[in-house]
Amino acid sequence: MEKIIEESKQGESLVLENKPENTKKLFIESYGCAMNFSDSEIVASILSGNGYNTTQVLEEADLVLVNTCSIRDKAEQTIRKRLEKYNAVKRINPKMKVGVLGCMAERLKSQFLEEEKIVDLVVGPDAYKDLPNLLQEVEEGRDAINVILSKDETYGDISPVRLMSNGITALVSITRGCDNMCTFCVVPFTRGRERSREPQSIMKEIQDLWDKGFKEITLLGQNVDSFLWYGGGLKKDFENATEMQKATAVDFDQLLEMVAVGFPKMRIRFSTSNPQDMHESILHVIAKHPNICKHIHLPVQSGSNRILKEMNRLHTREEYMTLIDKIKTIIPNSSISQDMIAGFPTETEQNHQDTMSLMEYVKYNFGYMYSYSERPGTLAGRKMEDDVPEETKARRLQEIVDLQQKHAWFRSEEFIGQTVEVLVEKVSKKSTQEFSGRNSQSITVVFPKENYKIGDFVNVRITSCTSGTLKGEAVGLSEMN
Repeated sequence: MEKIIEESKQGESLVLENKPENTKKLFIESYGCAMNFSDSEIVASILSGNGYNTTQVLEEADLVLVNTCSIRDKAEQTIRKRLEKYNAVKRINPKMKVGVLGCMAERLKSQFLEEEKIVDLVVGPDAYKDLPNLLQEVEEGRDAINVILSKDETYGDISPVRLMSNGITALVSITRGCDNMCTFCVVPFTRGRERSREPQSIMKEIQDLWDKGFKEITLLGQNVDSFLWYGGGLKKDFENATEMQKATAVDFDQLLEMVAVGFPKMRIRFSTSNPQDMHESILHVIAKHPNICKHIHLPVQSGSNRILKEMNRLHTREEYMTLIDKIKTIIPNSSISQDMIAGFPTETEQNHQDTMSLMEYVKYNFGYMYSYSERPGTLAGRKMEDDVPEETKARRLQEIVDLQQKHAWFRSEEFIGQTVEVLVEKVSKKSTQEFSGRNSQSITVVFPKENYKIGDFVNVRITSCTSGTLKGEAVGLSEMN
């Protein structure tokens, strides 16, 4: 499983419309990947039905929840600092309760509750429906914990409250958990085995978003392209399914087709993909439907076959390059982005050069690059020595980042002179006279406002660029409106 951590969104406190009958106040912050932000919307929805309105003022909260990430040590250290802040406020307001949700909750449950006594409740990613019961336990003076991982919980029956939403784009969760036991990743231990959500509940949620005026959705999961619905249960148990279940099963290319055909004026993205599950049939569905965005996030982590094997990645360098060739043939206008880890245990200079040469081969549009940090509980954490010196990791990471910057410029310049369709999402950060949105390839585009409005699909002719942003002039509304 790959996690994209958007630094600008870390620690956002979430707010939704108040219900006049609710008397208690909830302060909820999210850290980590898009899945955590999506989960916070589910939690807010559950608690909104149990007497809580949200607040952005920490000091007035009755309940403070932090939705946590265990993917990197830096994320855990940030959350520990936030917990210190909450507890300082709690000393002034002793009635305030503090809880930890998500991946870190699962990993550090006993430490938080028993040893350090810094929280009142600990709730794992599959136990959010149990929150009202757990809060009752806390009210009665007991610590509360539920980190049991479920075989079938997908929250398909919860209609998430859209928090901090621009009313234009939304996340729709389609799978939970992960079966890929990458040695560097803690997700299978914190989010459990992979299971998929019932397709009709996905379609119902998208219909609800469409009715509310949303224009774009991102189908979300630790590993979306291995989506497989056969009546419920874990993906690994599919081999024991009945013949009828197998005959009527829905996989990712079928789900993508259903959504694209069912909502022809809704723009569709998905994240995240795993190379071994990105089958050619999926590429043909993307190519066929203009409303499916032409961007594939395809994490590779390393360009070295030896390191890929050490990471327990289920693909080789050659298989990955063959897949890249297929994408470029079937969807020639597709952008491709990456995840990359520098300095994985035992990585040599030659292994690092293999990564650089793979990047030269693909020339990614953009990427998410990190130096390796050992995560307790992972296979690499238990079995491998973190033996690449920090200064070597830092240098290799910088070389990867510099090369990606060069490729991003190259890919951006390819758009100059083209006309691209942009969904207007917001006013540009740099100028109130300009709108900002993304094209189908997930590249940010800015252009003068003129008479357009947020939520419009606008054709924009690209006249200049930076490595990460395209600039242009509107030439009219697109057919997607």
